[in-house]
Amino acid sequence: MSHRTPIRRTVAAALAGTLAFAVPSAVAAPPGDDDAGAAATTVAAVPTQQVLDHLEVFQAVAHANNGNRASGTPGYRGSVDYVVGRLRAAGYAPRVQAFTFPFFQEIVPTTVAVPAPGGAPRPLTAAEAAVMVYSGSGTVTAPVQAMDTDGAPVASTSGCEAEDFAGFVAGNIALLQRGTCTFGVKAANAQAAGAAAVLIFNSGLPGQEDVVTGTLGEPGATPLPVVGLSHATGTALLGGGEVTVTAQTVSENRESFNVLAETSSGDPENTVMVGAHLDSVPQGAGINDNGSGSAGILAIAEALAHTDTANTVRFAWWGAEEFGLLGSRHYVADLKANDPAALEDIALYLNFDMIGSPNYGRFVYDGDHSAFPPVQGTEGLVTAPEGSAAIEAAFHEHFGSVGLASGETEFNGRSDYGPFIAEGIASGGLFTGAEGIKTAEQAALFGGRAGVAYDFCYHGACDDLANVDAQGLGEMTDAASAVISRFANSTQDVEGTGADENAQQDGRALPLGPAAVDQGNGPTSAAGDLPAL
Repeated sequence: MSHRTPIRRTVAAALAGTLAFAVPSAVAAPPGDDDAGAAATTVAAVPTQQVLDHLEVFQAVAHANNGNRASGTPGYRGSVDYVVGRLRAAGYAPRVQAFTFPFFQEIVPTTVAVPAPGGAPRPLTAAEAAVMVYSGSGTVTAPVQAMDTDGAPVASTSGCEAEDFAGFVAGNIALLQRGTCTFGVKAANAQAAGAAAVLIFNSGLPGQEDVVTGTLGEPGATPLPVVGLSHATGTALLGGGEVTVTAQTVSENRESFNVLAETSSGDPENTVMVGAHLDSVPQGAGINDNGSGSAGILAIAEALAHTDTANTVRFAWWGAEEFGLLGSRHYVADLKANDPAALEDIALYLNFDMIGSPNYGRFVYDGDHSAFPPVQGTEGLVTAPEGSAAIEAAFHEHFGSVGLASGETEFNGRSDYGPFIAEGIASGGLFTGAEGIKTAEQAALFGGRAGVAYDFCYHGACDDLANVDAQGLGEMTDAASAVISRFANSTQDVEGTGADENAQQDGRALPLGPAAVDQGNGPTSAAGDLPAL
């Protein structure tokens, strides 16, 4: 069915006209607002089927490209091409921003076999051993030799100095303990001493007993296989014995892309940014993580095309998020270095990372820290910039207006809003949960199964179309479209209200968020901008 519409419409009319059977939500523009050229009064969601159609294409792209859409792979380039094509068809002039990043992938799972009673080697489990990011490749069978460690639970200097390897037998596998210097330094010193492979076990200090999941820092750090172990596994090897390590990895610098598109109308000095990461992990198609967020904002962008907005709305599909937020980091760093005025023009940032989890909760980033206190980051406490509380309140208001319970998730900077809050930009967004376990209270409010992960295929090969709950996806996309429309019309409540005041005003939030999901951090380097594909 087709119908004629005016070339220029209000944001509310644009979204409401896309779906006759969506449940509407009343979102009134704040009174006395002077930047709302057309006040939004009723907002309806984009069709859930439209979002699912986009996800079907992402699944097909992954299927045609070794089962994944990871940055630096043909599957990711295929995802970029699809998003760019849909944006062009909707009337946007998308921009593709290129950057280089350190790529790493296990071609096959890394294995470590250790001595066991009876003489047959015992393969270690994933809870006992994990390959280090940027590890080299190879198959090594050799005696394991511990250097400068007795396994005591301390932050050990083991392997931090060349002198630690006095007496090391070239060709052996070096067994080292975590602590005081980087894993990359330990591995480099072991390589210089003639080690054939490196095993680094956890320190044993409180919180550092489990398997080490670390990074060597950059591609090319060492050609040796380097594997992290749990503290118990490492101490069990202190007596020596023959160990077999097998790793097959790719570790190199590759190119990836961000896709950017913005509305043709609206105040560019008061830009509302909306983002989702487009890449998957190398292990799977990433249809929930984060095809769901990418498809959701793509459908919303299509609905907003050729509409009249008071503020510019800029959509972003980020690359290399799974390697440490590298696409969004590159974007913010590039603006800061080359166009700081444009960075200052961003009024707020909205992030949508996983909005279709199969055992979902309706979680809003805790922008007033009422449910989760600020967390310690690498550069101090991660706190929500002023205005983030108003964003949180807008999402809770939407859910309340349609009779849906909503909870909160930790505002920890570990998704693509992180680089924006580091610059003091008010941020918020939605999340339906990852590997955390749904509580009985949450199941009573949101439905689903208590005692089960929100997404039991998180970062797995089974994160495919069957791993998305269509009802939850529709509810979250509806909330995203309502709040995007609200701020496209006005950002006055974000820019004029502080976090403390909003914390007192918002009584609808439920402190029911999942545990924080650490998606990592890492370096980035610029490669300039490319014209649209």
